Amino acid sequence: MSIQTILDLKTIAVVGISDNPEKPSNFVAKFLEEHGYTIIPVNPNLTEWDGKKCYPDLLSIPVKVDVVDIFRRPEFVLPIVEEAIEIKAKAVWMQEGIVNEEAAVKAHESGLEVVMDRCMKKDYMLHK
Repeated sequence: MSIQTILDLKTIAVVGISDNPEKPSNFVAKFLEEHGYTIIPVNPNLTEWDGKKCYPDLLSIPVKVDVVDIFRRPEFVLPIVEEAIEIKAKAVWMQEGIVNEEAAVKAHESGLEVVMDRCMKKDYMLHK
């Protein structure tokens, strides 16, 4: 599966989303939403984001998730990837600056596509 194919998937859980408009997790999610994606916010410290219910973790989301877009430090990625595997997501996307080889191998071995250290917004602008 290519980055282009992953970008064709439409339901994205954004883990580590912020309600601060200056944070990348906020403005990248808004950009993706404005370009036709369904954004499911995930942050245990928020009850809602941009008028949508915010979930504490991936396991709490009641709908099918295609892509798990991760905005957390590398040391917090592995449990998120384990949840992504459990909910049968199709891909995990670790944003710029986020590299966790152990989590990437685990996701890949479980059949998930993996993108690391790239920005989904920037890739959308390049490929769409």
